[in-house]
Amino acid sequence: MIIVQNYIAGSFETEIETIDDIGPATGEKIAKIPRTLDANASISAAKEAKKDWANRTIEERAQWLGKIADAIEQRKSELAKVESLDTGKPIEVALNVDIDRCIKNFRFFSEYHTHISENEYRMDDATNFILRKPMGVVALITPWNLPLYLLTWKLAPALLMGNTVVAKPSELTPLSAHALCQILEDIQFPKGVVNMVHGFGHEVGQSIIEHPDIDAISFTGGTQTGRIVASIAAPMFKKLSLELGGKNSSIILDDADLSIAIPGVVRAGFLNSGQICLCGSRILVHASIYDEFMKEFIPQVNNFSIGPVISENHMQKVLSYIELAKEEGGEILTGGEQSGENGFFIPPTVITGLEPDSRCSTEEIFGPVVTIHTFQSDEEAIAIANNTDYGLAGSVWSKQRGMAVAEKIESGMIWVNTWLHRDLRVPFGGVKDSGLGREGGRWSLEFFSQPINICVMD
Repeated sequence: MIIVQNYIAGSFETEIETIDDIGPATGEKIAKIPRTLDANASISAAKEAKKDWANRTIEERAQWLGKIADAIEQRKSELAKVESLDTGKPIEVALNVDIDRCIKNFRFFSEYHTHISENEYRMDDATNFILRKPMGVVALITPWNLPLYLLTWKLAPALLMGNTVVAKPSELTPLSAHALCQILEDIQFPKGVVNMVHGFGHEVGQSIIEHPDIDAISFTGGTQTGRIVASIAAPMFKKLSLELGGKNSSIILDDADLSIAIPGVVRAGFLNSGQICLCGSRILVHASIYDEFMKEFIPQVNNFSIGPVISENHMQKVLSYIELAKEEGGEILTGGEQSGENGFFIPPTVITGLEPDSRCSTEEIFGPVVTIHTFQSDEEAIAIANNTDYGLAGSVWSKQRGMAVAEKIESGMIWVNTWLHRDLRVPFGGVKDSGLGREGGRWSLEFFSQPINICVMD
């Protein structure tokens, strides 16, 4: 049994009341975490530490990011095992996707600080100097699907720009965040700069976002929760970034190279059991190549290895959508039922026969479920891709027309002949109900800082 503790002002602290952490691969209890009711102590610690951290040079803060990356790399096998235990994902996915990206997040921002330019704007009789100052105390609220991956994606730029942090990981996947705090303690990272609190979102999470000493909030999670966060933060004029849900289309045009497109679309649909906001859960196939596509697609789906979904509640939600698909006229070609006696496993599920505007085709299921639709023209494919409330990501597979189609998709990110191929310098985020703001490269640095103009007369 792992005992998770809050990390406040450089010390591990235990709450009297706890929450059970259930391993999704077995359905058994694997840890106890604090049920923290308020974030006051962690916010006070961050507020106390912010002057010293902000006054350090950006080069010194960048060096600390490098030290964290080194420490994670030294323990990457240990961290991958913890992440696999907590999320149920295969160990090779935890190692090669999650933990590898955590290291890259810290290394990238450690090195990227050299690209920050202090802009100057000349006038006839004066010079304007644009400086970037820390926001102050920032809140990082992260989800369960990519726990350490997404936490470090926010933490690295927040620290680089001189902020102190109060972070709340999902209560479903607390273990890697706790392990990161142990790493920070081991490398003697400055106390109070990073504070980690555990508990339910409606309790300690709400305490964080409504606290007057929180200057900015970076939230990744579901759209409904994002609306609640925005409703609290906006009237308090807190700076806000929301990375929310998606219902993304993978579009296979009639000139696609199917030897590349089919494995790419399978991976886009089912990596991490479909529990990635960028997953392509709607597969749109040109009618002229549908039979050829499906002949190879189904065997590859059946051979794709996935883990369980995150919890029993989430498993029931996904299964309820599969039942809804049947009611909406869908045909289950493979998968569709819980598998195994233990844990929360649903095999990769493929559904055909649904209308493009059906609920299962337009609502986010966030599990190993894809729907297949055909189209006759590029314009029809674009219309189907755009007929949801979401606009996060998508992919187009074509030898000739990929860019032309991609430009017309209402999404923040589109890949052509690939998926989840990430350059950390580019903007990451969505449109419509998929969020507000952008992360990545200079966009992250701009969010975690505020521009100040100083005008100096000659």
